[in-house]
Amino acid sequence: MRSVRWGLAVTVAATGLAVATSGTGVASAGVHPTLVRAATAGAARPEAGNPNGHVPVPPGGGAVNTSHPNRVIGHGTPASCTSAAVVKAVAKGGVITFNCGAKPVTIVMKATAKLWNTEHRVVLDGGGKVALSGGGKRRILYKNTCDQSRVWTTDHCNDQMWPDLILQHITLEDGNSQVKQTPTSNYGGGAIFDLGGRLKVVDTTFVDNRCYRVGPDLGGAAIRALEQFHDRPVYITNDTFRGGRCSNGSALSSIGVSWVVTNSLFVNNRAIGHGANPAPLGSPGGGSGGAIYMDGDLMTLLVQGTSMSDNHAKEGGGAIFFVSDDNSGSATISHSTLHDNPSLGFQTQPGIFYQSGPHLKVIKSTIS
Repeated sequence: MRSVRWGLAVTVAATGLAVATSGTGVASAGVHPTLVRAATAGAARPEAGNPNGHVPVPPGGGAVNTSHPNRVIGHGTPASCTSAAVVKAVAKGGVITFNCGAKPVTIVMKATAKLWNTEHRVVLDGGGKVALSGGGKRRILYKNTCDQSRVWTTDHCNDQMWPDLILQHITLEDGNSQVKQTPTSNYGGGAIFDLGGRLKVVDTTFVDNRCYRVGPDLGGAAIRALEQFHDRPVYITNDTFRGGRCSNGSALSSIGVSWVVTNSLFVNNRAIGHGANPAPLGSPGGGSGGAIYMDGDLMTLLVQGTSMSDNHAKEGGGAIFFVSDDNSGSATISHSTLHDNPSLGFQTQPGIFYQSGPHLKVIKSTIS
């Protein structure tokens, strides 16, 4: 696993209609990085996601009903919405909403909110008005079914059904995991570290999240996902990822995990490590997948209705780095725009490094 990615010549087949791999044309799914969707009436924050993305949301990928919450954080004032209240509510689980007043509120986390592995479902719904901030000092959310300190419920912790973690209508900003890559550390995941169970993120904005700057497989300034139940995909729906910085995958990072990315926006995320993977002697490794970093074997990536621009990789894949070590994985880019995502080391297509047996499928998309 994690084979050499240096200067590898990979044939990529682009299929479908309206595909461009050069020039400056932008397809209808694209959006200039300075544009955001206008707030709807009564919304406190700009809506997340690609305003020009109109691909139907796949079954299971949308928001869930939170009209009857198990827990409500706050009593109608910003002062009542505290870090301690978030940590306590997440630990108790269930459907969680906020009542912090009419105006937008940012809750600076004094501790990471951690899920217990005995919970079946944890839904965190910010109602479009709430931001959770790591204050540039800490990870915001943590779920790890193989962490015995959070209750180890099965010997097959890497394939545990629960908990389901669902985030929707919320902002996560300034999360920071400075954990170095070691054989035993839960490295990566500046805003969210997620191992086991299921993960879904809907209508959520990630801004200026960070994780450690070097490491060959370390990644996920916004989200680090590992070991999803029965290899089911992580759903990323109508989300925005902006300004992430990490060794690799400064929006999304995973090993052996599949993703379905729908109507989302990735802007100005940078993979800042160097030496790629595996790291040559004297190099710390990293620097691949400015926005998305995927490594493993049998896994899939579907990017649809999505815009990716101004993402950078010091090594390979300014927008997307995808490596299936046994050539069993596959990726599809559909009705999307990838524009100006430089790969300073290597790529197989503008902004993309793709290594797997099946060809990368590009359908009605613009890549330039």
